[in-house]
Amino acid sequence: MTTCSFVRWLGGALLLAGLVAACRSRPAAPPTTSRLYSAMLKSLLKGTVPFVSVAQLRHQPTPVLLDTRAPTEFAVSHLRGARWVGYDEFSLAEVRDISKDTPIVVYCSVGVRSEQIGARLRQAGYTHVRNLYGGIFEWVNEGQPVFTASNQPTDSVHAYSPAWGIWLQRGQKVY
Repeated sequence: MTTCSFVRWLGGALLLAGLVAACRSRPAAPPTTSRLYSAMLKSLLKGTVPFVSVAQLRHQPTPVLLDTRAPTEFAVSHLRGARWVGYDEFSLAEVRDISKDTPIVVYCSVGVRSEQIGARLRQAGYTHVRNLYGGIFEWVNEGQPVFTASNQPTDSVHAYSPAWGIWLQRGQKVY
């Protein structure tokens, strides 16, 4: 199987898994800009960390934003004021300066990696952890801004891979 055919197969498999999962019962999740994207997320997210929607996050007092993506993804763009903590590299020592009752929102590309880091934070005693439903992809799909390391607005978003990039409908995809 060639790389291109594998990527097309993987994208189709993710879409099918999302559609099948949409028929199953899952914890309530905020809506997304796309029904297919929402169905895919329902198949992947367990709901172990409470969700916050893009709209809810935009209207909250400023929480600590933790970006759980790879450093290369964060370098392309991130939410304003976000702090990189990574996924593979994540350590609770990275957040020991944050009070355990501080509101925290974790995010990644679509919410899977951030859900796992959010669960670790909750297990460590952080009481107000939320996972950005749909991740940075949903943030950008809803027209919200992202920023470079020098705090400049950008349209570029690291789309993780071509298979995952199908869910990013706005912005300039970077791989």
